[in-house]
Amino acid sequence: MRELTNGRGVDVVVEHVGTATWDRSLKCLVRSGRLVTCGATTGHDARIDLRFLFGRQLSLLGSYMGRKAELLRAAQFFFAGELRPVVDRTYPLAEAAEAHRRLESREGFGKVVLEV
Repeated sequence: MRELTNGRGVDVVVEHVGTATWDRSLKCLVRSGRLVTCGATTGHDARIDLRFLFGRQLSLLGSYMGRKAELLRAAQFFFAGELRPVVDRTYPLAEAAEAHRRLESREGFGKVVLEV
């Protein structure tokens, strides 16, 4: 989704979805970008053309959770407003079925939020 960065791309992608978003996550990276993967919600079968990996000098890093201290440090960034989730759409709770359809269709980019 390079339109979010005016075509530049991103330095780091933290990828936890797996197969469904793997290719798009890689394509978002700038030269020498880094993809950190920490989950496989939609499947574990991720493929990559190795020429793309070394040609763009990308780094892949697998990560399995972390320590509580690391979570608390990351939370400081979030609560300080330095990290913001990408919200695709917000729906009232009464439209939860429509929100779920959006998730299933994979049309959006970012979180789908239900307001209670």
